[in-house]
Amino acid sequence: MQGVDWSDYQAFLAIARAGQLARAAAALRVDATTVGRRLRRLEARLGATLFEQTREGQVLTEAGERLLAAVEQMAQAASGISEESGDGGLSGTLRISVSEGFGTWFLANRLPEFADSHPGLTLDLVASTGFLSPSKREADIAVVLSRPKAGPVIARKLSDYALRLYACPAYLAEAGTPGRAADLAQGHRLVGYIPDLLYAPELRYLDEIHPGLAATIRSSSISAQQRLLAQGAGIGVLPCFMGDGDPALVPVLPERRIARTFWIVTHKDTHNLARVRAGAKWLAETVAQHRALLLPGD
Repeated sequence: MQGVDWSDYQAFLAIARAGQLARAAAALRVDATTVGRRLRRLEARLGATLFEQTREGQVLTEAGERLLAAVEQMAQAASGISEESGDGGLSGTLRISVSEGFGTWFLANRLPEFADSHPGLTLDLVASTGFLSPSKREADIAVVLSRPKAGPVIARKLSDYALRLYACPAYLAEAGTPGRAADLAQGHRLVGYIPDLLYAPELRYLDEIHPGLAATIRSSSISAQQRLLAQGAGIGVLPCFMGDGDPALVPVLPERRIARTFWIVTHKDTHNLARVRAGAKWLAETVAQHRALLLPGD
């Protein structure tokens, strides 16, 4: 691999991880033309085609797969050198992928404290409907709703959390307060996820409250559902750390709780990097410190 600029290998690695030139360029904070030029230069120097172009993006060739294993080792070594240099503080980028609600309502207002402790670290909090994959190196840490069954990852339980039904008082004053789960099917409007856009089966809640319940106002966003409930759209399920923290909402049938689990996932090759260990430790400590928000009444 002598005679090739390290930036060419960085471009190759970014494309392999992202699967698309545009995403790789965004990750490297350069334009796609620059990434494409670096890739062509690397392929010319190595005398091999490293990617095949498909409708979805770039897919590694056999030569690319062989190179990827070597370049990932180089990247890991370089990352370790970077972390151990200077004054001993953490450096580089730590990308954490979490669900939209957990990221927005639980982690966002606590992340600055972690940032203050590690001023040399760039923090990416990806809080969205869906998860980035540590196994594909899309994220350093992911907090997911089910333990991965395969892949080069390490997973451990982060915490259980509770969900229940919520509505705003104005809606209940108009539609009535249900006394039992079966009442939800009679004259009540339900808010929930769009079934065919669910990114995890663990988000199917209403059947656990009462068989056959279906939402008639639906959104792929839990934050949008929360706002709909606060505006009187109906009754819906929220994590307790969201619903209990919103003064516009009150619990409905509070004894009917749903239980779910957060799992913390890292890649086997990078879980021992100092910044990844620090991020995982902070997540575990933060969750333990605020367990009452995740599991009220326990």
